[in-house]
Amino acid sequence: MNIVLFEPEIPANTGNIGRTCVATGTRLHLIEPLGFRLNEKEIKRAGMDYWKDLDVTVYDNYQDFLNKNPGAKIYMATTKALNTYTEVNYEPDCYIMFGKESAGIPEEILLENKENCIRIPMIGEIRSLNLANSVSIVLYEALRQNNFSGMNRVGHLHHHSWSESL
Repeated sequence: MNIVLFEPEIPANTGNIGRTCVATGTRLHLIEPLGFRLNEKEIKRAGMDYWKDLDVTVYDNYQDFLNKNPGAKIYMATTKALNTYTEVNYEPDCYIMFGKESAGIPEEILLENKENCIRIPMIGEIRSLNLANSVSIVLYEALRQNNFSGMNRVGHLHHHSWSESL
């Protein structure tokens, strides 16, 4: 899987998303301009000691991202979409793009990709969910659809097995 952040602005969100990407074996793509420097302590604090293990690529702009990922299947998360994030079938190598915290993905990009726009349902006039939460929600649905390929699906207690206590 691939998560794409279009011009992210808040370092703590990007740090948290980076940690989620490491935990799920997902690549992170950052499209500049960024609202922070990648060496900021807020990113490292949110990403904790996982940031060094992150597979991350930074692009000069959206066109640079497209040029370096030709033919990529890109789903675009936006509150303006007609389809919910559960109504699509995510390919194992797809890209899921999220816009910057203050404005989302620009409408001209959304209009070029209407059929691949997805939304997380919300009630009322809530503008949007937190970016890191939104990424987690959609990414885990995509991973679920792909049977959590390569991920640990069973946990273990240190002193007892689950079957002993049942």
